[in-house]
Amino acid sequence: MKDQMQSYLSFLAVERGLSANTLNAYERDISQYIDYLQESGIGAARETSKVHVLQYLQKLKKLGRAAASVSRCLVSIRSFHRYLLRERLAETDPTANLESPKLDKRPPSVLTVAEVEQLLEAPDLTTPHGIRDKAMLEVLYATGIRVSELISLDIDSANTTMGFMRCMGKGAKERIIPLGRVAARWLEPYMQDIRSQLIRKRENEQALFINHLGTRLSRQGFWKIIKKYARDIRITKEITPHTLRHSFATHLLENGADLRAVQEMLGHADISTTQIYTQVTKVKMKDVYDRAHPRAHL
Repeated sequence: MKDQMQSYLSFLAVERGLSANTLNAYERDISQYIDYLQESGIGAARETSKVHVLQYLQKLKKLGRAAASVSRCLVSIRSFHRYLLRERLAETDPTANLESPKLDKRPPSVLTVAEVEQLLEAPDLTTPHGIRDKAMLEVLYATGIRVSELISLDIDSANTTMGFMRCMGKGAKERIIPLGRVAARWLEPYMQDIRSQLIRKRENEQALFINHLGTRLSRQGFWKIIKKYARDIRITKEITPHTLRHSFATHLLENGADLRAVQEMLGHADISTTQIYTQVTKVKMKDVYDRAHPRAHL
């Protein structure tokens, strides 16, 4: 079945244009699933039944996988089996009518405006890397793009004069996002002076944000950077690579932005994905009410 998996991954890459990160996630989920089937004596897709899929999902739960992780694995497995059925590589789809695990949709962890300001002020502006980090964090908060989209930006992705950023999202879908004057003001000196110092002699490098080797910054590299600054300013909240993205969306909605506009800027295919941020604003509204209304606790 591993050969069939490789055919499926090629289909996802060519026909659906999925990113390398997404393809890696699919490959990891499906490969582990196939390993389980083979350990159970199942050597071909046509031998797989609904019971086998349910037993595998149960195994993941016993291993302590979160419901969101199990649900994602099921999505990968279901998509794989549908591909096999469509390509007539299997007679049935054992995932048909299987329900995904119910998810506890917790609101994402976000920073307050004051905490964002602290984070944005953390880089040391006396060093080239500090100026790079300042520009990078300002762009991330100004646009709400994903970290994978941030590190994929090229030097022609930003137009600081017109004030917009062009990025490629999931499924190779391009979108144009307002950049904002502050982010543009920090991005200009980085692009005009600092970046050329960092790339050294790699004149052909197209990446916008560069690491210490003069090549494109990686997701892991960015993760180390933001964790360092979070420690420096002693933020105790959970910090993830998407913290500024979550904060961007929440702060826009708190200040009256249209939900559809935020959906467009975030690059969400379904508005229900964007609506999770309204939960955060409702929680904050309740806190404000409890603190401010004279009859809230009578």
